[in-house]
Amino acid sequence: MTATGAASPATGAATPDSATASRAPAGPWPVWQAGILAFFTSAAILVLEVLAGRLLAPYVGVTLQTYTAIIGVVLAGISLGSFVGGRLADRIDPRLLLGPALGIGGALALTAVPVVRAFADDADGGNVSVVVGLAAAGFFLPAVVLSTITPVLTKLQMSSLDATGRTVGTISALSTAGAIVGTFATGFLLVATISTTAITSLVGGALVVLGVVLTARARRHGRGDATRRSGRLSAASLAVIGAGALGANVTSHSRCDVESAYFCATVLTDSARPGGRILQLDNLEHSYVDLNDPTYLEFAYTQLFATALDTRSPGPVHAVHLGGGGFTMPRFIRATRPGSTNVVLERDPELPELVTQKLGWTRGADTTVRVGDGRVGLAALPTGTTDVLFGDAFGAEAVPWHLTTVEFTRDIHRVLKPNGIYVLNAIDSGPNRFVKAEVRTIAVIFRYVVVMAPPYAFNGDFGANFVIVASDSPIDTTALRAGITRRGTDALVRGGVVQDATGALPADLESFAARTGSAPRVLTDDYAPVDQLFTRSA
Repeated sequence: MTATGAASPATGAATPDSATASRAPAGPWPVWQAGILAFFTSAAILVLEVLAGRLLAPYVGVTLQTYTAIIGVVLAGISLGSFVGGRLADRIDPRLLLGPALGIGGALALTAVPVVRAFADDADGGNVSVVVGLAAAGFFLPAVVLSTITPVLTKLQMSSLDATGRTVGTISALSTAGAIVGTFATGFLLVATISTTAITSLVGGALVVLGVVLTARARRHGRGDATRRSGRLSAASLAVIGAGALGANVTSHSRCDVESAYFCATVLTDSARPGGRILQLDNLEHSYVDLNDPTYLEFAYTQLFATALDTRSPGPVHAVHLGGGGFTMPRFIRATRPGSTNVVLERDPELPELVTQKLGWTRGADTTVRVGDGRVGLAALPTGTTDVLFGDAFGAEAVPWHLTTVEFTRDIHRVLKPNGIYVLNAIDSGPNRFVKAEVRTIAVIFRYVVVMAPPYAFNGDFGANFVIVASDSPIDTTALRAGITRRGTDALVRGGVVQDATGALPADLESFAARTGSAPRVLTDDYAPVDQLFTRSA
């Protein structure tokens, strides 16, 4: 009778115990190796998550919905990947799983850029379903596959039940640390230094290379010629897949002239006007300038800006601009009111350089550009020094929420002279919930409020730019109407004095702002759901 686990002398056949031993995984990796791999894969997932916002912005803008969709999609991928990785690790030698998971995850990371661009070109961006769909198309599968790594590594390290807590805790801690480093490195360093394509190429390429190496290594140390041949084929297949994904990534076309940490900026030429140039930021045509005529204003809202400026006495003014865009208004003021000064608060440090190089802006002592967040920059301005403050800052098609609140409006009031005016550009569409809330918010601070917009916009029939003018001094609505007529702008003027005693808006604005059931709430730092109130134009 042959002893259990021994081979039969006659046949040399392995007993069940020896066969199991041939399939059993080797001992655990050194802790530092497992820790580095967990750290790197988690960092890669968060690099992709941060990049997702930059990649989707040209098509759907930068809104709360954009980041909500990205975070939700990536978390869903992490959850599913952790579940699948744990189940697979219980059935297959973890060493055989790591390489393919890394290689496939890296290849999927490489294809995120071309996949999003391919789908986005045909997508009518802006609504929630489009944003979630684009985020899922580009980033769900990479998150799933890469998230299988941590549970697989944890299983690989489980050499003793006595060390279960320490093993799980160590792998989880290093994985989380990698996620933190990936987030900080991408948000604070990488996106401000190199392009999205370059970052995904580096991260995805490194994952593929590591996956190929681990696959070949795991199979090479396997038992049996078939296993070793399978390993070579698997490693070669991963290399081919990774090379194809890398090629698709680097050859995919970006619509950006400049891809900064904040915007995808593109300069378009107006074929109908030789000097006409359009600055597109993400998915919004933000500014129009004529290289040959700084007084030419193509967009209706800039014509209304100029009409509001016309209510000021002739002569130099000191103007502050929240958002530089194409510097349309600073160059208009320079040309029409010699001796004026401008302060431009622009968050994107690369945009002024683009405007200088491609939009004909000439730097001069009359204009100061301060790079940084508009609200922070406004807080640093001296009290009572500004004649006119133009608000023209956007994230996608909506004004950034922190530039809409009563607290922010109070700071605008502070920097204006007693007879200064605040002129805000806002986009909305029927039922115009955001514009109505913003008008009511501004009316809390300013004594006079006027709104200029096309008739169809007031009716809620179509989306449009609303230009809100506010001041503590009477606003000459007759002069506004005359300016609108002179420029041929399609706009109505509504508003006037705000009734302080009752808090009511002027009658024509009150009827516009009223909603069935309740009046729109005042926007505050504690409550400003701008992206939810904003209605995208159909």
